[in-house]
Amino acid sequence: MSETAIFAGGCFWCMIEPFDTRPGIISIVSGYTGGYKEHPTYEEVCTGLTGHTEAVKIEFDPEIISYDELLQIYWQQTDPTDAFGQFQDRGDSYRPVIFYTNDAQKEAAEASKQALADSGKYLEPIVTQIEPASPFYLAETYHQDFYKKHPMRYKLSHLERERFLKKVWGD
Repeated sequence: MSETAIFAGGCFWCMIEPFDTRPGIISIVSGYTGGYKEHPTYEEVCTGLTGHTEAVKIEFDPEIISYDELLQIYWQQTDPTDAFGQFQDRGDSYRPVIFYTNDAQKEAAEASKQALADSGKYLEPIVTQIEPASPFYLAETYHQDFYKKHPMRYKLSHLERERFLKKVWGD
């Protein structure tokens, strides 16, 4: 039986590939969640007036990859000290959030956040929010699998993130 994980970590283009390539990932899609506007468009979300953030919804097989492993991957894709966006993407629609779908995910997310804070890896406080999942609206087709469809544009949009992550986590 599969489970669902939902993560926001800046531009959803940059959040697909790190998960998509792992065994146990059944599907991963880009979308919008955490807001109040039903069925928002990309343009509406970009205004910052919908309350939504760009996120990825992952269906995974917990017998192959655990939620804790997904959290580990998540922390290594974001700047958890930046509440106002991620890298070159600024504003609420790019804020880092772990959206939990059940109590076990909430507990695991809180424990992993505390472990990261205790690790001393970051000098600034870990500000990534942990919130209950809310309706998830699929992003437009051209946003899905962006890293596969537009590899050069993806690579360019990912450079700042890549430099930061390499500095913090190494190779």
